[in-house]
Amino acid sequence: MSEPAEAPCVLVDRQDAVGIIRLNRPERRNALDLAMRRGIARACSELDADPTVRTVIITGGAGIFAAGADLNLLIDKGAQQIADIDLGQYWSPLAHCSKPTIAAVSGFALGAGCELALMCDVVVADATARFGQPEINVGIMPGAGGTQRLVRIVGKHVASLMLLTGEPLTGERAFALGLVAALAESGQVVPTALQFAERMSRMPGKAVAAIRRALRMGADLPLDAALALENREFLLLFDTADKTEGMRAFLERRRPNFAGD
Repeated sequence: MSEPAEAPCVLVDRQDAVGIIRLNRPERRNALDLAMRRGIARACSELDADPTVRTVIITGGAGIFAAGADLNLLIDKGAQQIADIDLGQYWSPLAHCSKPTIAAVSGFALGAGCELALMCDVVVADATARFGQPEINVGIMPGAGGTQRLVRIVGKHVASLMLLTGEPLTGERAFALGLVAALAESGQVVPTALQFAERMSRMPGKAVAAIRRALRMGADLPLDAALALENREFLLLFDTADKTEGMRAFLERRRPNFAGD
C-alpha cells in the first residue's frame, strides 16, 4: 500500500478576484524552509500573472502565521553558503507584486514570518497576533527587511527595543503603532482581510497602481521629490477612462463601472 501524498506546504485558492496564499506546515509552526519559500514565490508569481486576480492575501492557520526561518536550513552554513542560497530571490515576487497584498495574521509572526507580513501593503491581525524579530536570540539579525521596514513603521525606539531584546508586539500594540491596519475579531482575520481585498479589487486598476507606486517610491525620497512624484501620478490619471467614469458616477449618484482603462 502506497504512502499518502504529503500535503503541499503552500496552498493557493481564489475567491472571485482575490487570490489567497495559505502557509500549510502546521507541524513545524509554518517555519520557512526552502520548500515553503519556493512555494510562496511560485504562488505570488502565479497570482500576479493571473488577470482575473486583483488582490492577494497571504495567511497562515489558526494560532500561527509563521514562526520564522527553519533553523535547520541555516545552522551549519557560513556567510558564503547563505549568500549562494540567495534567500532574497524567494521574497522578490511578494515584495514586487503588482497587485495589492494583505497579510492576515493570527498568532505568531516571528522573524522571517514578521518580515513576510511587513512586505505586504496592509496587515490585518487579531488580538492573538504576536509580531517579533527574535533573531538576536540565536546570534543573528533580520536579513529580509526586519530592521529597515520595521523602523519605518514603528519608529527607531520601538524597533530598537524589539530587535535588541527579541520581545514581540501584541496584536493590540501593533495596531496602536500602525504596524497593523485593522484589528479583527478573534478567528476573523481572513474574513476581515477578504472584505478589504474585495473592496480593493473593485477599485480602478490604474489608480490603485499609481497609489502603490507613490507610496513605495516616495517613502524614501525627500518631501519635495516625493510630492513631485505624487503630482505626476495624479496628473496621469486624468487621461484614464476610469477617472471620467468615477467622477460621472459620483455626480450621477450611482455605482461606478470601472473597466481598468
